Amino acid sequence: MAGDTPSLTSLDKPVKANDIIRQEQREYDCMPCRVVGATAFIGLAGYSYWEGMRQLEVNRAKIIKSKSMIGMRPRKVGLAGISLGLFWMGIYRLFG
Repeated sequence: MAGDTPSLTSLDKPVKANDIIRQEQREYDCMPCRVVGATAFIGLAGYSYWEGMRQLEVNRAKIIKSKSMIGMRPRKVGLAGISLGLFWMGIYRLFG
């Protein structure tokens, strides 16, 4: 039991935050967790792009008829931007 108790001098030394973060990542961020998380983000990116573009095409006539300040092109760019952001979040989750 005495061998498990840290000495007082070892407790006085400050611990580097980066070392603690690396140790926690190794313990709690396993490869299967990364793969599942990355797959979820990348799948969500594909789904949002696919369904968003489909809905834009379905409602194209209504959007053009409404003479909204935001036409088809800005909506498509916004949708592509959101999907791209989700895709990069998946890549970051896998390798980050």
